[in-house]
Amino acid sequence: MATKPTTGSFLDTLKAVSWGFLGVRQRGEYEKDIKRLHPLHLMVMGIVMAFVFVGVLIALVNWVAG
Repeated sequence: MATKPTTGSFLDTLKAVSWGFLGVRQRGEYEKDIKRLHPLHLMVMGIVMAFVFVGVLIALVNWVAG
């Protein structure tokens, strides 16, 4: 009987996407994430983080220019 692979938590997904944004993810950790994290969760987290990043940049520019 095959065991169901453990799924990653919200924090695991956040960490994986954050390291991906920075581009410093190690190959071994990437392989582990691919096996245990759900692709849809990664995509949604990536989109949300992209919007947050753009929002922070807009707020920073408004603060500096304002």
